[in-house]
Amino acid sequence: MVNYGRSHRSIKLVRKIIMRRFSFLILLAILCCPLAMAQESKPSDLQPLPEPPPPPAGMELDPSLEPQVTIIKRGNEQVEEYRINGQLYMMKVIPAKGPAYYLVDQRGDGQFARQDNLDSGVRAPMWVIHQF
Repeated sequence: MVNYGRSHRSIKLVRKIIMRRFSFLILLAILCCPLAMAQESKPSDLQPLPEPPPPPAGMELDPSLEPQVTIIKRGNEQVEEYRINGQLYMMKVIPAKGPAYYLVDQRGDGQFARQDNLDSGVRAPMWVIHQF
């Protein structure tokens, strides 16, 4: 009976090393090809993009729709009040210690609910269609 134990193991080890190096070279070639292609010459007749056209008439921003932000500082605390058309709809409270939180009027009735962040999930749309 012939013992091929050591020589067989060394052959496997050599094959393993060769395959790793070959795999590394193949990977390196694959990664370098896009770099070489990206450095190809650019066309000589490139021109800058034209300026975009102005917005159509009647599409100007309405300043009354922009929120008005009032920042109130009391010692180390800060409160930011957000209003649209004079109606307070949200407050951001930044206490001296601890994380900031929001007080949001979700129904427009003056009742504020605390939210630790503004991403509280999906809500049904609640648009004001008519005010009396």
